[in-house]
Amino acid sequence: MINLLRLIKIHPLLWIILGIGGLAGLFKEILMLLFIILVHELGHACTAKYYGWRIRKIELMPFGGVAEMEEYGNRPIKEEFFVTLNGPLQHLWMMCASMYLSYTPIWSEADHRLFLFHNISILLFNLIPILPLDGGKLFFTLQSYFLPFQKSYRLTTIFSLIMLIIMTFIAVIILPFHLNLVVIVGFLWVHQYLEWRQRHYHFMRFLLERQRLQLNKEKKNVLVHSKMTVSEAVKEIYREKKVTFLMKTENGEKCVNETLVLQAFFDRQQKAFPLALLI
Repeated sequence: MINLLRLIKIHPLLWIILGIGGLAGLFKEILMLLFIILVHELGHACTAKYYGWRIRKIELMPFGGVAEMEEYGNRPIKEEFFVTLNGPLQHLWMMCASMYLSYTPIWSEADHRLFLFHNISILLFNLIPILPLDGGKLFFTLQSYFLPFQKSYRLTTIFSLIMLIIMTFIAVIILPFHLNLVVIVGFLWVHQYLEWRQRHYHFMRFLLERQRLQLNKEKKNVLVHSKMTVSEAVKEIYREKKVTFLMKTENGEKCVNETLVLQAFFDRQQKAFPLALLI
C-alpha cells in the first residue's frame, strides 16, 4: 500500500478546483473530495496490483483518477473489467460507512448528506461512457471482447466524442454557471484531442506487446480476401483470441497465422504485401 501511495500525483486541474474551494472556505468539502477520489483510485490500483499489473503512476483528478499502466490492451478482459469496476464500487461501501457514522456523535446528518452528494456525483459522472472515465473504459473493454482491438478502440473514441458533445451542450447552454463542470468538460475535450492524435501509437503499442508476449489464447478463424494486405490484416486482430486468417486462392483455401502476419507487419518491406504472398 505504501508503494502505491508513493505513485500518487495530483493533476493541476484538481489543484485549481481545490484552490477555488479553499478561497470559498469550503475546507470540509475539499477534504471529503480528496478522500473520495483517493479511495476510488486506490480501488483501481489495488486490483491492478493483485493481478500483477505494472503501475507507472496514479493521477488524481476531479472526477476520480487515472492509473497509468505498463500493460496495454493485452491483459485478459476479465482483469481489465474488474480493475476498472473496482473504482466505482468503492463508493458503495463509503456511502454505507457514512450512513453508519451518521448515528454517532462524530458524524452529523449534514456531514452524511454532503458526503453522500459528493460520492453519488463522482460515481455517476465516472460511469458516463467517455474516455478516460471508467464508463468509457468499461465500454471499450466490453466491445473488445466481441470486436477486433482497432475497431473497438475507434468506435469507443467516436462514441466518446458524441457523448462529450452532449455534455458540452449541457455545460454551456443548460448549466453555464457551474464552473467546475465547464473546467472538467474542457479537460475532457483536451483528452479527446490527444487520444485521437495518439490513436496510431496506441494501436502500435498493442501490436508490439502482442508480438512480444505470444500468449496462449483462444483461437479464432477470420475469413479474408487473398488480396488483403498485411497492414489491413493486423486491424482484424482480437485481444484474447489468436487469429488465423483464412482465404481462398487459385490453389484452394489457405491460411496464415497471426504470428506470421505480425512479423511481416514490422518488416517495412512486407507491410503492403497481400496475405497470399506470406504463405
